[in-house]
Amino acid sequence: MELLPLKGQHHVSAITANAKENLHFYTEILGMRLVKKTVNQDDTSVYHLFYADEKGNPGTDLTFFEIPHAGSTYEGTNSISMTSLRVPNDAALDYWLNRLTEYKVEHEAITEDSGRKAIHFRDFEGQRLQFVSDEHNKGVAGGKPWDKSPVPAHVGVVGLGPVRLTVSRPDVSARVLVEVMGFREIAGYTEQDQTIRVFETGEGGTGAEIHLLERNDVQRERPGRGSVHHVAFRVENQEELMKWVDHITASGMPNSGFVERYYFRSLYFREPNGILFELATDGPGFEGDESFETLGETLALPPYLENQREQIEANIKPLHTAKKD
Repeated sequence: MELLPLKGQHHVSAITANAKENLHFYTEILGMRLVKKTVNQDDTSVYHLFYADEKGNPGTDLTFFEIPHAGSTYEGTNSISMTSLRVPNDAALDYWLNRLTEYKVEHEAITEDSGRKAIHFRDFEGQRLQFVSDEHNKGVAGGKPWDKSPVPAHVGVVGLGPVRLTVSRPDVSARVLVEVMGFREIAGYTEQDQTIRVFETGEGGTGAEIHLLERNDVQRERPGRGSVHHVAFRVENQEELMKWVDHITASGMPNSGFVERYYFRSLYFREPNGILFELATDGPGFEGDESFETLGETLALPPYLENQREQIEANIKPLHTAKKD
């Protein structure tokens, strides 16, 4: 059975305690488009919000589950400890430095991570983020910013960049990345006297890297608002996903098997340090139940949840997503 390489990041899913403020931050400040307002299919009392490029191209989605009573995150090891957002070039970082200052967003100065210029910053709940420049990217292409965004398209977010994992046992995580998932270890760099190992898949580049950091001096992270739930990687289609189901099962790793998510199809499993990975198909995408022009404007439910709409809407707090011009 021949497996095609994973194509890079598909999406990152995180936790917020306040959907209204989350919507404001990611659409009005970061300029991403809300391409889908739906619910967590495993707990329909919880919003699931998808922010992305103009139509939610795979590799551009940063998603959030709203858990209103989520406590604080106690940061630590065995966690997804940094999510990167790609911007077109180095000049775009100057724009973002000014914008983050203007909106009083906690941030650092422009630095360099693994040969790319970057800005580390946090959202209103302490979510660990960075803008990373695509100036020298030769790998996976980015998406296309929405032309109705409050942020000019030429400096807008074009997708997900490297995702950092902080783990207590890096060698076992590396073994899964390389021997099971087909990543290649390509480099390393130092940040604050800590060595970070770089792995890539598929075409490589900014949108196809995992950065692995060892930390044994802190406790296991206790997740809450401002933490990341899981990272997903791109698979071409459902046929290819089924091959991965067989492959992951044959490797001896417990997994979810095939899961229907309507907007894509998925497989979930945990690597040995307990971090949740998902493999997700590139399609069908977000325009199956909404037009491109109206993405994210109403509560979208997959067909198998539509008969529960009245109950679902009664159990979630209204979230107003204004009509776009």
